[in-house]
Amino acid sequence: MTHPEGDGLFAAPDDPEPVAPHHPGLGGPLAVRMRPQTVDEIVGQRHLLSPGSPLRRLIEGSGAASVLLYGPPGTGKTTMASLISTATGRRFEALSALSAGVKEVRAVIDAARRRLVEGRSTVLFIDEVHRFSKTQQDALLDAVENRVVLLVAATTENPSFSVVAPLLSRSLVLQLQPLSDADIGEVLDRAVTDDRGLAGAVTISPDARAHLIALSGGDARKALTALDVAADVALGRDGPDSTVGLADVESALDTAAVRYDRDGDAHYDVISAFIKSIRGSDADAAVHYLARMITAGEDPRFIARRLMIHASEDIGMADPTALQVAVAAAQVVALVGMPEARLALTQATIHLATAPKSPAVVAAIGAAMGDVAAGKIGLVPPHLRDGHYAGAAALGNAQGYRYPHDVTDGVLAQQYPPDDLVGVDYYRPTDHGHEREIAARLRRLRSIVRGLGGRR
Repeated sequence: MTHPEGDGLFAAPDDPEPVAPHHPGLGGPLAVRMRPQTVDEIVGQRHLLSPGSPLRRLIEGSGAASVLLYGPPGTGKTTMASLISTATGRRFEALSALSAGVKEVRAVIDAARRRLVEGRSTVLFIDEVHRFSKTQQDALLDAVENRVVLLVAATTENPSFSVVAPLLSRSLVLQLQPLSDADIGEVLDRAVTDDRGLAGAVTISPDARAHLIALSGGDARKALTALDVAADVALGRDGPDSTVGLADVESALDTAAVRYDRDGDAHYDVISAFIKSIRGSDADAAVHYLARMITAGEDPRFIARRLMIHASEDIGMADPTALQVAVAAAQVVALVGMPEARLALTQATIHLATAPKSPAVVAAIGAAMGDVAAGKIGLVPPHLRDGHYAGAAALGNAQGYRYPHDVTDGVLAQQYPPDDLVGVDYYRPTDHGHEREIAARLRRLRSIVRGLGGRR
């Protein structure tokens, strides 16, 4: 049986685990010992595990649909697959898309067919299924369709874009959410007191607990591995004190704690300072606040979203490439992940901080929406209305419309806004950066379009 690399909350049974300290009298890494053994021990994912839900029914042995579990690392995908197998009495087979090919897939399916003749069914868990080629995914279709195997596939990528349509249509797609800080706190607290975990051998200070939560990034395995190392530091000290403190966590992880609470005032203070530093064109300060957020375990997707918003809000057309750079950084976060994505976030931060600034985009949509809210909407001019239906011409729709490409410059005099808004300027470019060029062109365009001069 081939096992996955294990990006789930915990690895499947018998998975090789990363080396971690073994505390006296306690066998195996903490993440292994604390693997949920029942559905009620799973932390988080309440939206998928309510009584009677398809996933809960699968785990409890009464469901039969194949599932695609879609979510970030450390949220429980592999654990759920293991529990589905245990609850139903099925054989558990696991493949990793990182190492398995069509040959391995077919071998598992052939074994499952033989097992089915003997009256025993099979759960096939495939980790990183989005890395399977179309041919590899197609090899699963018949077995899934005829329930030779109950497929439980895990992916960190949106399956709508990474899994073939026939396999999607044969499976129930369930999206797992990152574990919240409260969820990670519950995982840590249980590990400290549970007989399978540290069994009360240590206590953990509030600062150390908060730092472990911040560093976990919503990944329970990461949090437990960090606690395991920190507990080993505490237990190795001379003297009766076995409290895991902030210094123990820092010593174990070689990472300085940052005063930063993702749900508290510091979170809003730091992100506010980050954006204001970019707006103020201080690239160095912006990179400092970026480093604080990254070190504290801030969700990189949150940082990327703020950069994309800022690219239009405070830069806009003064540097039209700013939005492209911000979007590209967000794509790197999604496709590559941390820690490498910190480089793209830094590049985008520096680009935005050093770019010319303009609030004209915000002002334009604000003024336009203000007029709409005030009732200044008017009728669409008849010549701009849709004319692609019977009777449109009789109503005067699309009559007299002038096609701009019929003239050399591609711009001609024609009314586009409703009557009440003719001559209203919403977009007012500054003389910063690229907007200086846009301003000159816009004056000429408005003059022609509004029939005030220039080429007709």
